[in-house]
Amino acid sequence: MARIRMLTSVAGADGVWHAGEERDLPGDQATEWADGVRAVLVRAEPVETPESLAPERTARKRSSRRETRTA
Repeated sequence: MARIRMLTSVAGADGVWHAGEERDLPGDQATEWADGVRAVLVRAEPVETPESLAPERTARKRSSRRETRTA
């Protein structure tokens, strides 16, 4: 998938795309639309999906509580 930003508004059977709106399209279709008149290419790399993201692991801070002993 590639992302394009519309430069002009377009209406058709699939709906209306407004100028300034960003859309994700398959690579070949995005290249066709991103002609510098109708749209421009914003991002060509794949869009990350939740399934492709690795879980983040962060270190936990240890508690700084001290136990005091009474004699």
